[in-house]
Amino acid sequence: HEEDWSQAWKKYYKTTQIGKRILVKPTCEDYHNDSNQLVIEMDPGMAFGTGTHETTMMCVIELENYVQSRSTVFDIGCGSGILGIAAAKLGAQKVIAVDIDKVAIDVTTQNVKHNAVEDIVDIRQGNLMEVVKEKADIVVANIIAEVIILMSKDIKGFLAKDGVFIASGIILEKIDAVNESLIANGLDIVKVKKMGEWAVIVSKMKGEDNE
Repeated sequence: HEEDWSQAWKKYYKTTQIGKRILVKPTCEDYHNDSNQLVIEMDPGMAFGTGTHETTMMCVIELENYVQSRSTVFDIGCGSGILGIAAAKLGAQKVIAVDIDKVAIDVTTQNVKHNAVEDIVDIRQGNLMEVVKEKADIVVANIIAEVIILMSKDIKGFLAKDGVFIASGIILEKIDAVNESLIANGLDIVKVKKMGEWAVIVSKMKGEDNE
């Protein structure tokens, strides 16, 4: 059944634009890029993340807003690796992609190679707190609200001085709970954006200039 599932996505997964500059295509589909789009080739297999879900789209849009040429980005719960690869394509200097699931790590590794960003994306299996000691300019986590709330207690320790935390996988009913947890743990809410039944919340350490 898993083998069937890992192939079934090919029937429904087509080249898709997400954000202003990122275009995601399955590796099995031909596409001639005659514009300035940044093309990501993806085979999600058994891992979450084709780029078509609202939470993924919102995270990519925020990465477009925040990634700069010297950015260090952490992709937490990387799934298929799509957000880390997007950050690399957008010009990040270093990306650390983390997931506890070995399937996700294997799929991310394959997709990073497909997109020739092995020199930028460092893939690590395990819990953020255990496998990452560095600090990031941007931490992006497309998980679920309950995990975001747990992460909020420690996230400041992983953010550089002007760093931002992009969090999604949050259903609309959980926005207030996530906001309250972020604020209680020393973060300011920069923005909340909604798409369909989902939200992305961008926060940063208190005392920094907000938009």
